[in-house]
Amino acid sequence: MLHSHLTTLNAVSLVLSTFEAEGLPSEALLAGSGIRAADLNHADIRITTNQEMRVYANAVALRRDIGLDLGRRMHVSSYGMLGYALLTSATLGDALRLALRYPALLGTLFELSLKVEGDQIWFCADNYHEAPQLAVFNAQLCLVSLKVICEDLIGQSLPLMAARFAHSQPNYHARYEHTFNCSRQFDAPDNAFAFATHWLDYPLPLADTITHQAVAERCRKQNLEFTGRQTWLSRIRQLLAAQLNAAPGLEGLAEQMNCSPRTLRRHLHDAGCSYQELLDELRFERAKLLLHETEWPIYRIADTLGFSETASFRHAFVRWSGVSPSQFRA
Repeated sequence: MLHSHLTTLNAVSLVLSTFEAEGLPSEALLAGSGIRAADLNHADIRITTNQEMRVYANAVALRRDIGLDLGRRMHVSSYGMLGYALLTSATLGDALRLALRYPALLGTLFELSLKVEGDQIWFCADNYHEAPQLAVFNAQLCLVSLKVICEDLIGQSLPLMAARFAHSQPNYHARYEHTFNCSRQFDAPDNAFAFATHWLDYPLPLADTITHQAVAERCRKQNLEFTGRQTWLSRIRQLLAAQLNAAPGLEGLAEQMNCSPRTLRRHLHDAGCSYQELLDELRFERAKLLLHETEWPIYRIADTLGFSETASFRHAFVRWSGVSPSQFRA
């Protein structure tokens, strides 16, 4: 769902640095995302999932297995205040349960859970609902980074008992052995890896009760800020999506939200987007759906999306996707 999640620039920064050794300019990876190279110098900037996915798509187009490499660089320090709270937890189990409590801070696109089966526990990532074309990449990134987090917390390698992946076996599957040196299953019902349950009670070397309480409280407040902003933005999306054929404009939308245009503009800026960007993305998603699931002529789709001229819709769609509506449908 567009703009349903906000996240930091940590992962985007790691994508750029991963390709830096190959001499690839950052502009190529940031293309179409609305993120500027200068933004990476500001730790407080929040971006949308859609912006992050655009950078990922650019990276996958260059290397299909990049999720495995990127995941290995997602250390616990990449998660800001949450990472510090995890490091100062008493045990590995305490840290993992804390991480599951704040998925918005973890930045995951999956529903994470811990499931005990006999003498092993499965760390599961399920219910992925974002860009289908990036499902394999995101599964790789998620599972590899989760294992890296566990190993950062305990200060040593975590022996795995098994691993499973919801996607089919890729032709580069041998590369999975670097992280998942255990039995591996593809075309599984979910993405997960298993380790012995006794590791949950492993005392963390950097545990500190006082520090942990302080940073955990900051994580709680930060999570409230994130989720509150997402709820507010979700309401804007619902209103705007219901009237794409006659978009109300910034002033009209502000009136519907019972706030001033200035307040609405500030909230959208804080959420990493503008009124026009949000409108374009909602139109783009609706256009793709109509082109894929209906046989409506292009002029009817253009009219449904609020374009006064079919040519204007065609030009906008080319700007959004790089191809014309008829090419996309074909």
